[in-house]
Amino acid sequence: MLKPRFVTLTAVVLFAAIWRLVPHPWNLTPITAMALFAGAHFSSRRTAYALPIAVMVASNLILGQLYATAPFVLAAFILTVFVGTRLRKHRDVLSIGGSAVASALLFFVLTNFAHWLVATDYPKTGAGLGACFAAAIPFFRNQLLGDLGFTAVFFGGFAFLERRFPVLQDAPLSAPLKLLPR
Repeated sequence: MLKPRFVTLTAVVLFAAIWRLVPHPWNLTPITAMALFAGAHFSSRRTAYALPIAVMVASNLILGQLYATAPFVLAAFILTVFVGTRLRKHRDVLSIGGSAVASALLFFVLTNFAHWLVATDYPKTGAGLGACFAAAIPFFRNQLLGDLGFTAVFFGGFAFLERRFPVLQDAPLSAPLKLLPR
C-alpha cells in the first residue's frame, strides 16, 4: 500500500511535469524547484533522484526535445536534487531560497557552457563563451522567477499540508519548515 506522504510528494513531481507540457512563458517552469523539492522531501534517496530524472526524460520524449546538451541538463538536475538533500535537516526560508538561487545559477552556468561547447553558433574562445552567456541572460530572469516562485509554492504548500494532515509528516529525518535559521 502506498503511503500518503509518498503519493503527495509524487503528485508534486507529476504536477511539475504536466506544467512543462502546457504552454507557458519561456523558461518559467517548476522543473528545478521540483528537483530541489524531491531531494529535500523523499526519504528514499533513490526515489529523490530517479523520479525527477524520469519525469524530465519522459517529458522530453513527449515534447520531442532531443538535444545534444541533454546530458548536461540532466546533470544539472541531479546536482539540484543533491542540493535539495542538504535541506533535509536545515529547512528554513533562507536556506530554501538560497538553494533555489544556487540551483538556478548552477543550471544556467552548466547548460550554457554545454551549449557553447557543443553548438556551432559561438566560436570556441573566451569571447565566444562570454557571448553565449550574455545571450542567455534574458532567459535567466524567467528561470529565476520560476525557480523561486515554484520553490516557495512547493515547500510552503507542503509544509502547510504537513501541519494540516499529520499523516504526511516524515520521520525525524526531515526538519519542519522554519521562518528563520537558528
